Amino acid sequence: MWIDCGIHAREWISPAFCLIFVHYSLSFYNQNPDITQILDNMDVYVMPVMNPDGYKYTWTKNRMWRKNRSSKKNTSCIGVDLNRNFDANWCTIGASPDPCEEIYCGAFPESEPESLAVANFLRSHKDSIQIYLSIHSYSQMLIIPYSCSMDEAENHSDLYEMVKQAAENIRRYYRSVYTYGPGAKTIYLAPGGSDDWAYNIGIKYSFTFELQDRGHYGFLLPPSHIQGACNEALTAVKTIALKVIEKTQTATGPRETV
Repeated sequence: MWIDCGIHAREWISPAFCLIFVHYSLSFYNQNPDITQILDNMDVYVMPVMNPDGYKYTWTKNRMWRKNRSSKKNTSCIGVDLNRNFDANWCTIGASPDPCEEIYCGAFPESEPESLAVANFLRSHKDSIQIYLSIHSYSQMLIIPYSCSMDEAENHSDLYEMVKQAAENIRRYYRSVYTYGPGAKTIYLAPGGSDDWAYNIGIKYSFTFELQDRGHYGFLLPPSHIQGACNEALTAVKTIALKVIEKTQTATGPRETV
């Protein structure tokens, strides 16, 4: 399982979740049965901040900055939207070729060192990675492919059932409402996204989570909401991971204990 956070600089709850996920995993392994089962059956890669330069900039200069901080020739505008920079219907409707726009797709797919590094790692591990998760905010949504087109994923029904169950568990335990479904139909067309690209290279359980809230605080979620937002996301991660483990073990048999 791969989890990345902080692809968009201003979405501070996202890196917070990655760190809380690591802390929870270390603290509750062999205590909580769900996380124990997940860690006994999966290696987990966690990237706490995919966009470190942009993230730092939101702390020091501009709290609402979205893109990375790369500079380009022939323009004074800074940055590329890393979640429009992957090779999934790259720079079509829902992205912009204008370097001054917040959804600027970059000069070409994987033009940015951040997206290129992640893409190279995932390509080299695509045969073993079962789940791709990208954590964003805000709007409380659990998104499945595709966002880059109106097409449905080949395993749409499996993916849809997983996010439906995750949303139901969040509502049951925390009374929070999360909508769910394919990105293009649930939010808007967003080509060049990491989740669609990961799905297309063969990682068939690919998801984007949009964490709290639904717009009252937006990107400026107060510290008092951090734990609750992360608990909700953790519930969704565990729901999905356990379902994928069940499906893969049904297909291949349980992992041998050595």
